[in-house]
Amino acid sequence: MDKIIISDLHTMGIIGIKHPERDIPQEILINVTLYKDLRRAGLNDSIHDTINYSSVAKYLIKLVAESSFYTVEALASFLSNKLLDQFPAYAVRLRVEKTQVVKSAQRVGVEIFRKQLN
Repeated sequence: MDKIIISDLHTMGIIGIKHPERDIPQEILINVTLYKDLRRAGLNDSIHDTINYSSVAKYLIKLVAESSFYTVEALASFLSNKLLDQFPAYAVRLRVEKTQVVKSAQRVGVEIFRKQLN
């Protein structure tokens, strides 16, 4: 299956269990892969036969900014469901990482894979 990939999308949102994490938005890094057959887009050279990655990126930035979750797992699940509802993808792989939470690590997070139910 073909893939549309967005790497290291920087977003800002409220995520975490304790204060001060819940007081101000923090950086949340997102990597997303949308699975879709892209043969037609390759033949027609038409944006209408693919998924516009700019639209996906803007949508993710907006969703994260408007959300407030305690766990990265809940945010990742929410985002993957929204992507599958909004865009014509067969499946999505989504990695959500917090960049400033564990002092000895650059990032911590989760990666999930979800498919359309129908």
